[in-house]
Amino acid sequence: MQRRQQQRGSSMVEFTLAGVAAIFILISTFQLAIGMWNYHTLAYAAHEASRYAAVHGYGCTEPGNTCSIHVSDIATKFKTSAIGVPDSQVIVTLTTDSGAATSCNPLNTCYSGASTTTVWPPSTNNDNFVGRKIKVSATYHFTNAMAFLWPGARKVAFGQVWLPASSTQTILF
Repeated sequence: MQRRQQQRGSSMVEFTLAGVAAIFILISTFQLAIGMWNYHTLAYAAHEASRYAAVHGYGCTEPGNTCSIHVSDIATKFKTSAIGVPDSQVIVTLTTDSGAATSCNPLNTCYSGASTTTVWPPSTNNDNFVGRKIKVSATYHFTNAMAFLWPGARKVAFGQVWLPASSTQTILF
């Protein structure tokens, strides 16, 4: 009987010590999975947007063809491929073979306005010719909740990581 009273509460202490570590590992694993899913989605969206632009090159701007695309079309294609990634936290840059860059900072600024009339890839410097390269780069501002669990933190601040992705394609048509 005396031995039982000496061990009273030990299971609660053991659970506290092991439980805190287990919860930390569980949340860390979940946050890492979300980050990797966002990175994969961002890379997929950059690839699909560059592929979309690669098949709408010089042949689409010739007289009689109406398949030319605008910056807003590429931004919309990127957004439809980047499911779950908020377009207010993504920066997309469209770069031609000659180095001319068009930036959507953030992505949701390219859905309307001048972006709806700006043809891309542009015909300046023959950047829309077959065989020229185009590049779609994107960066996403991923917010990680792990800093919330850091002991001694005075203010709740979430860790911030920039996830980059890019895709280069050759204009096909």
